Amino acid sequence: MRGGTSRGPFFLEDDLPTDVETRDRVLLAVMGSPDRRQIDGLGGAHPLTSKVGIVRRSTTPGVDLDFLFAQVMVEQAIVDTTPNCGNMLAAVVPFALETGLLQAQGETTTLRVLTLNTDMQSDITVQTPGGRVSYDGEARIDGVPGTSAPIRISFLDTAGSVCSGLLPTGRVLDAVNVEGIGTLQITCIDNGMPLVMMRAIDLGRTGYESVAEMNADALLKSRLEALRLKAGVLMGLGDVTNKTYPKMCLVAPPKDDGSIATRCFIPHVCHDAIGVLAAVTVGTACVLDGSVTAGIARVPQGNRKAISVEHPTGEFTVELDIDPANPQNVTRAALLRTARLLMRGEATIPASIWKGRTA
Repeated sequence: MRGGTSRGPFFLEDDLPTDVETRDRVLLAVMGSPDRRQIDGLGGAHPLTSKVGIVRRSTTPGVDLDFLFAQVMVEQAIVDTTPNCGNMLAAVVPFALETGLLQAQGETTTLRVLTLNTDMQSDITVQTPGGRVSYDGEARIDGVPGTSAPIRISFLDTAGSVCSGLLPTGRVLDAVNVEGIGTLQITCIDNGMPLVMMRAIDLGRTGYESVAEMNADALLKSRLEALRLKAGVLMGLGDVTNKTYPKMCLVAPPKDDGSIATRCFIPHVCHDAIGVLAAVTVGTACVLDGSVTAGIARVPQGNRKAISVEHPTGEFTVELDIDPANPQNVTRAALLRTARLLMRGEATIPASIWKGRTA
């Protein structure tokens, strides 16, 4: 399935091994990791195309589907099921309907999905005219060619998805010493995705560099990793050396008509766009007084704010509802994605990985 700007195989939970160690070996074999080209598997040699979705019917009251997201590292034998992925989340309901796990409800189908990684619930609406998933439509998202049917996602609770809370350090702004730079102001925040945000100008960059320029900037990347390791401890995440979070996000004033410009690293490769929950988290930082976005973000008035997050291949708009009694409290986040079924079939793996079975 393609989900938003990500891609990867989806599995019914019952079709995978029950023990985690064997399951992870199977997923690594399916994707062809560890190998930078993933030549012996289905992975696309990039973090955005080395993702897996695992789905089952939920037994949680009021919830229709359980979703486990797995980030399969490209060059390491690591399967990380700690963070969320809002892009792959967009493909969960289409997958469930395509496989007959659940049935369509009418012209549109809304199902509640529990993301097991972080215990996050969301309501997802897909187009199902005639009782079948429709992928044709006029919705367009930057980072994906063409147009598709809209998929609407309303997040019910995203604050502190991995960390202890929205602001895991207890502050909206922290100061960290970075070798070669000195003291750097950062915002550590988690409203669906743990992020470390900083002003690009403080790192001697504009924040408008291309993805290729960012990925070729060895000095910047080494400093970002040093900062990530320090911030991980500050955020209560411990040693994040072998973890895919927190993500790193450089921000700058909007270049076009958006609210803020971003360059995100996931965590060591510059994202061609921006992740769904990273965009929600960036948008949240924009409405918090005193964050690193202060003075550079263009934020609309009112208690319902559309925050346009600019990224290397376009923009991503998130809709945030603000508590009138507490402007620092974001009560709801909603957005639009698209998804598409790319293929059905069997992924074969070496018998030594899981004897006598295909995945």
